[in-house]
Amino acid sequence: MQQRIRILIVEDNPTDAELMVRKLRLSGFELDWQRVDTEADYIANLDANPQLILSDFELPGFSGLRALELLKQRPSLDIPFIIVSGAIGEDIGVAAMREGATDYLLKDRIARLGPAVRRALQEVSERGDRKRLEAQFIEVQKMEVVGQLACGTAHNFNNALSVVMGYSELLLGSLGINRSERLQVEQIQYAAEQAAGIARQLLLVSRRQQVQSVELNINEVVNSMEEMLREWVEQNIEMTISYGDNVGLIKADPSYVWQMLMNLVINARDAMPNGGRLAIETSEVCLDDAYAQEHPGATPGAYVLLSVTDTGTGMTEEVKARLFETFFTTKPLGKGTGLGLATCQTAVRQSGGHIDVSSRLGEGTTFKIYFPAMRQSPLANVGFELKTTILNDGAETILLVEDEPAIRRLVQKVLITEGYNVLIASNGQEAIRVANEYRGNPISLLLSDLNMPQMDGKGMAERLRTKSPEMKILFTSGFASDEFMESEALQTGAKFLLKPFTTSILVRNVRQMLGASQ
Repeated sequence: MQQRIRILIVEDNPTDAELMVRKLRLSGFELDWQRVDTEADYIANLDANPQLILSDFELPGFSGLRALELLKQRPSLDIPFIIVSGAIGEDIGVAAMREGATDYLLKDRIARLGPAVRRALQEVSERGDRKRLEAQFIEVQKMEVVGQLACGTAHNFNNALSVVMGYSELLLGSLGINRSERLQVEQIQYAAEQAAGIARQLLLVSRRQQVQSVELNINEVVNSMEEMLREWVEQNIEMTISYGDNVGLIKADPSYVWQMLMNLVINARDAMPNGGRLAIETSEVCLDDAYAQEHPGATPGAYVLLSVTDTGTGMTEEVKARLFETFFTTKPLGKGTGLGLATCQTAVRQSGGHIDVSSRLGEGTTFKIYFPAMRQSPLANVGFELKTTILNDGAETILLVEDEPAIRRLVQKVLITEGYNVLIASNGQEAIRVANEYRGNPISLLLSDLNMPQMDGKGMAERLRTKSPEMKILFTSGFASDEFMESEALQTGAKFLLKPFTTSILVRNVRQMLGASQ
């Protein structure tokens, strides 16, 4: 198979240029070529980004060394530069290579041209491979730093957000019908949820948090968010939602599906500052072998499709190529983190899915998210619940272990309000002492932070469970490692609740652990 290349020939003699072209074609190259013999034409043709430059050493009013100098002024261009001359000595050729020329040869030995070009192009390819590997290594190092930073701050950051979200929810419940006051508290809740989302995104894209997948109905997810989505979209944007019939279940983390749809809708909105149309659609599709071959990462099979289409500004090929890079954003400073789409891709991949993006500048963009379809089951109506559910009051005894005083007070207040008898401890050692000294009804549930000084929650729970094997365990934390999520602790009936959480989510999880019906 012939190799196609674009070459720029710096040569004042058309016959010599034709000779070089003929030799390269005989060597198996298919050529797009241009001949120039002035500095101005040479500079103009450099912008076309040729893959190879062949240059005579001396031209009237121009020279090969000058052409080489002009090329070196553009360090972003990695173009082999070969001098082909009829009057160059070996000393001059060596000097030219010291200045950056790739090779040199005499016109009366033009047979060497094919092998010299092939070697030069191979060197460029190898340099490109090295640069890509170096870029990947830098990206890995960057993500390692991000991961360490995310892990180091997530616990404390999410503790603070739990307090903000919890007390704002309690405050909202105590307010009357005053619309302005309720709106102010709802804005506090919304800001806290956004901050929690950024923390989750950092943990996910740095591979420090696993996706917690459950069975979901995508139609129910989108339907539960519809009112909120319409609030985010400007009035000059027409938004339509089309639900596919008999769409099967998917297995995904509901919080990331929520974040994914939120990110895509907000990006679509920002791409249509002067208005337009936004369409959200769900359906079940089958991807065949031909599609999988054209889309690396996709595998044939049945998928549930969630698509978001806008008629906005669209994207260039350069932007599309970097779309899922961590921290890459086209938005102004302060308007975007560059985490949204990177999180989307990571979450979808961890769910076994695939993302396809089509966009044309000035015509709009379509994101298609493919989730592997599951068969329907009696659990098909898991859904994604955004509203608070009213649960039965409790009466059991709960041992609450939390080293953060503000969260300890909040959770204690909520659980007592729900009717539970609550024992409290600020660390693992104190919890063991409280449990040993307690003489009332059996402790039904240990509700404990996972990461605490002196003794962590896992070690403390193991010691307590030897004396109370029937006791349920619910761990909470702003961050849990993959090792913990796959540990024996969660294989023996214990559960995990990620901070930050609302009070209603906390109560719901407690009731589930204690076996109450919802």
